[in-house]
Amino acid sequence: MTKDLLDLDATPERLQALAAAGVLPPQVMERALELAVASPPRAWWRRFLSTTLMGLGALLVLSGVIYFFAFNWAALHRFGKFGLLMAAIAAAALTAWHLGERTSGQFALLFAAVLVGPLLAVYGQAYQTGADPYELFLGWGALILPWVILARFGPLWLFELVLANTAAILFWDQVLDDANPTALQLTLAALNGAAWIAHELLSYRQVSWLQGRWLPRILAVMALFPLMIATEKLAIDLEVEHGPLQVLCTALLCGTLAGMYAFHRRVRSELFFLTLGAACVLTLVTTLVGHAVFDIMPDVMAFLFMPLVLIGEIGLVVLWLRHEARSRGTEDT
Repeated sequence: MTKDLLDLDATPERLQALAAAGVLPPQVMERALELAVASPPRAWWRRFLSTTLMGLGALLVLSGVIYFFAFNWAALHRFGKFGLLMAAIAAAALTAWHLGERTSGQFALLFAAVLVGPLLAVYGQAYQTGADPYELFLGWGALILPWVILARFGPLWLFELVLANTAAILFWDQVLDDANPTALQLTLAALNGAAWIAHELLSYRQVSWLQGRWLPRILAVMALFPLMIATEKLAIDLEVEHGPLQVLCTALLCGTLAGMYAFHRRVRSELFFLTLGAACVLTLVTTLVGHAVFDIMPDVMAFLFMPLVLIGEIGLVVLWLRHEARSRGTEDT
């Protein structure tokens, strides 16, 4: 679906192009430029600062709770530890229920969800359950899942996904010790990629709480990073015979990059995704060029030549990104 031109941001370059085409008369051009480069109103700054300070305050309080238990661990009785943590979780959950879907209420629920982990850790230490660390993170994610579903809060969903990634990594390390690490990278890419695709589909269907763009950008990085690790291993060891999973990761990476460009051309012109894809291609191309350069040149000459190659590659990428931004527009906010 091609984007409607009216959905594009009113940048000075687009306004000047409209004026040159005769669409904008000169008498309104000056006012249009003023509106295009105007600073956000005071209410927007107030909301931004309020949300940022609220999130920072919640993180500081959480860190204080964790350090409190770490410092007073030996002095506290196990029932004291349980009582303090459960009281804090109950207070945060009741605050979230009272405040509802306001940002402060969602942060309170995030606070409660994070404290569930220390509660499970205290239980495991007090009663010596013998559970593996991956079971802690798996149970943590399972217990807070109803809150995550009800909250409809992006940071809480991201926290749930981080718990799932951590549980998968620890499970691979502790249970499947001899398993192929590329299979883990493929699993993480599939998990994070599914979350990314689900977010984009729901955002396209105008789900109100998924209209921000910060979360899909983080999900894109989380999905591409495992694929990049596997593909970079293949690019580094070209002479070594690689397994089908590594080849599959490379194919998925190439398909994902192609899909990101198609997304840019057809759905949403977003410079961040183009930059992310260009960074992946730049990394792989630099690795392959470095192989060839160090094979045919002395090491000293190769070390002097490679920075020039990298500068040239970055320059070409910047020119391409500027061309895409001017020709298609961007929605980066």
